[in-house]
Amino acid sequence: MEEINLSKMSNPKQLLFVALHRPGRSPSQRFRFEQFVPYLEKNGWQCDYAYMLDEQDDKAFYTPGAYFSKARIVLKGFKKRISHLSSAADYDVIFIQRESFVSGSTYFERRFAKKGAKIVFDFDDAIWMLDISDANKNLSWLKDPSKTKKIISISDHVIAGNKFLAEYALQFNETVSVIPTVVDTEYYQSKFPKSNGSITIGWTGSQTTNKHFELAAPFLRTLKEKYGDMLRIAAVTEREIEIDGVDVDFIRWDKEREIENLDQIDIGIMPLPKDEWSRGKCGFKGIQYMSLGKPSVMSPVGVNPEIVTHGVNGFLPESDEQWVDYLTQLIDYEDLRNEIGQAGRKTIEEKYSVNATQDQLLSLLDSLVD
Repeated sequence: MEEINLSKMSNPKQLLFVALHRPGRSPSQRFRFEQFVPYLEKNGWQCDYAYMLDEQDDKAFYTPGAYFSKARIVLKGFKKRISHLSSAADYDVIFIQRESFVSGSTYFERRFAKKGAKIVFDFDDAIWMLDISDANKNLSWLKDPSKTKKIISISDHVIAGNKFLAEYALQFNETVSVIPTVVDTEYYQSKFPKSNGSITIGWTGSQTTNKHFELAAPFLRTLKEKYGDMLRIAAVTEREIEIDGVDVDFIRWDKEREIENLDQIDIGIMPLPKDEWSRGKCGFKGIQYMSLGKPSVMSPVGVNPEIVTHGVNGFLPESDEQWVDYLTQLIDYEDLRNEIGQAGRKTIEEKYSVNATQDQLLSLLDSLVD
């Protein structure tokens, strides 16, 4: 997948992905469209990429304060988007992932829509609600909660990550499809054998979702008191997390070691609050654990009960007491861990893998231009 390069356009169908981050940087982009590019290109689509934030900009943008640098980044990004508009008419489909610019404005989405290409809008969170990173809380006034519905209303097709998001989109556009966030099961395979006898309960996420891991504090403290050094708690994320009474092994998220790091855990957890934002989550942490054959224990919020059949391919605790009960069973019984983990892997292969969804995406794109 190339950044915009018109000289390479030889295929009959041209597709431009518009997103904020560079390739490989954002989980949402990686798993919502980047991993499908080889398949799309094998099936008649020339795929190009128009992103806004480079690696240097990214560091400054998610640093608290640094307002001068952020103003420079916004100006630079505006100029980049203007250049992207100049070639937009050469594409058959423009695929906008979440938003095209870091403000409440829909200026660029509206301009892209006037270039003649079909507009596909993809989103995988309840982004019409304000959920802003701690580094940019003071800039929340730049956001517009109504932006999402405006983009939906001008799109030719909307792709939502789950039914809850699709129900929201259907209020403003009749053409909505649900495609879950999925993994490449050829890549996501358990490969790294454990080297010690401890049991590791693990969590993975970004710095913006660290607060969800902190919800695990009560039951993790109970389990740590019960099992002592036999139990290890690990968090694969971008910034360290501290929980009173629990030693958390911080494993810095690294795309190149993603499988190796996740493969260290024996049991994956995904605690979530029962709020509207969480209803829009696509259960991706659980999907990652399950794809590696790790038993997954997830809050029964949003799409999670669709992914997990309780007691078959995972567990869905309703209270701290149930979290302790189900995790205790998994800690104590290796056979149960293996059984639940294998069932989870099968679920991912059948419903939440690239192989299971790539034809749906291809058919959708083809239908827009055929």
